[in-house]
Amino acid sequence: MANEIRFGIVGLGMGRGRAEIATRTPGAKLVAVCDIWEERGKLAEKELGCRWYRDYEEMLKRDDLDVVGVFTPSGTHGQFLLKALQAGKHAFTTKPMDIRIQVCQQTIELAERKGLVLAVDFGLRYEADNHRIKAALEQKALGRMIAAEMSMKWYRAQSYYDGGMPAGWRSRLETEGGSLANQAVHFLDLLLFWLGPVKTVFGKKGTFAHRIETEDTAAGVVQFQSGVLATVFSTTCSFPGQGTSVSLTGSAGSLVWHDGKVTLFERMKQTAVTAGDEPDYVPPENAATPEPEKLNAADFPVPEHLPQNIIEDMIGAIRDHRPVQCDGKTGLASVALFCALYRSSDTERPVSLP
Repeated sequence: MANEIRFGIVGLGMGRGRAEIATRTPGAKLVAVCDIWEERGKLAEKELGCRWYRDYEEMLKRDDLDVVGVFTPSGTHGQFLLKALQAGKHAFTTKPMDIRIQVCQQTIELAERKGLVLAVDFGLRYEADNHRIKAALEQKALGRMIAAEMSMKWYRAQSYYDGGMPAGWRSRLETEGGSLANQAVHFLDLLLFWLGPVKTVFGKKGTFAHRIETEDTAAGVVQFQSGVLATVFSTTCSFPGQGTSVSLTGSAGSLVWHDGKVTLFERMKQTAVTAGDEPDYVPPENAATPEPEKLNAADFPVPEHLPQNIIEDMIGAIRDHRPVQCDGKTGLASVALFCALYRSSDTERPVSLP
């Protein structure tokens, strides 16, 4: 392998930004991009100093290509990943891993069989505060976790669904899920990162304000294997958009995360420790509730060698054999979750996850 890890990017919508990151990341070299839109491809070729391909399989024939990043419509992620892995390339994709569980499983099995790195690019996995929150929960900073609430209230105009390349792909079930699979999957993954695997779900979905085959609003009740009970809500009908909030409730305190920032992190002030090493919270004399204590996410640790983005992540995995932030099996978990919520809505029954 060359001194630099050599990247190719397919899909220059969202992928253009990742291609640019590859040109300025130490240890990475962008050698190729692929896009069916000639104007976009030739512009990237000129500005980024790489080779543009219209034909994906032609790009994969390059010997000087180590990693392929996939930024195509969601329902095609798996097929592009499979072709890259079959060609002996390490691969990653933007979220979601795909919209079909079986295709995700096929890519995981192929990557394991060939000994190749497979990753999913969830930007929130590279934010230090999200790792600090995970550490805080593991240290029981909020006590025993009880409940969580995720609320995503975004706005997308009809033109968003009608546009894209190819036109209208975001509106079709064949190439996309709806508000859960496309937008809220970021935050479903965050809940899984913080709270662990899911046991059962019950969901409802509908299309209320757009001419699309997918849903633009969904809600669900999620029970985690740990017993934590959560509600999830996503919509692209909220005007004006109100962003995304995640609220975590423990037996001793609460944390609120809104659009990437911790806006509340507070617990009851510990007054004693019981015989079972459990904290004891006793209200001050004549007070109705315990005394509050503010916490700071910065006081909790961040993993060593936390990469800043997917390009750094892939370099660390290939060169130093470090685990990626979201591997194939982890990426499958969020797909399984939104598929279960969809299936529950269609059958009007709770769905259990394996």
